Amino acid sequence: MTTKKFNAYNFICMSVQFKMIPKKKSMVSPPKVKCYPCAVSKSELNLNNLAKIISSRLTFSRPDCYGVIMPLSEVIGEALSDGKIVRIESLGTFQLNLSGTPAATANAIGKSNIKGAKISYKPSKDLKSKVNKITYKRMR
Repeated sequence: MTTKKFNAYNFICMSVQFKMIPKKKSMVSPPKVKCYPCAVSKSELNLNNLAKIISSRLTFSRPDCYGVIMPLSEVIGEALSDGKIVRIESLGTFQLNLSGTPAATANAIGKSNIKGAKISYKPSKDLKSKVNKITYKRMR
C-alpha cells in the first residue's frame, strides 16, 4: 500500500470540482427530475495536517501548532457551554442554538422543553470573500 505524501501547498490554487446530481421533485405533478451541482471532496484535513500547514507558514513547529489548535477547540466548547458567543475575527462566529418543544406561556417553559443544542457557525466577511473567489471545474 502506498501513501500519498502530504503537501501543505497543494490546495492553494486548485479549483473545486463538482458533479451534477439528479434530484426528483415529487411536489410537482408530474414529478420532474432536475440536475443540481454538488461539490466533490478530494480528501480531509485533520488536526495533524492543519498543524503541518500552519507551521509551514510560521516559525512555530508542528507540535507547537498542534498544541495551540487542540486547546482552541476545547476553549470554544467551554465558552459555548458558558453561554458565550465566540467571535474569531478572521474565522467567524460560533453560537449555541437550542431546539425544543413549545409551551402555552412563557412561565410554563422549563428545562424539560429543551430537546437539544446545536452549534451555529457564521463565517467572517474575510472568509466569505475567499470562498467567493473559488473557481469551479466540472468532473466528467
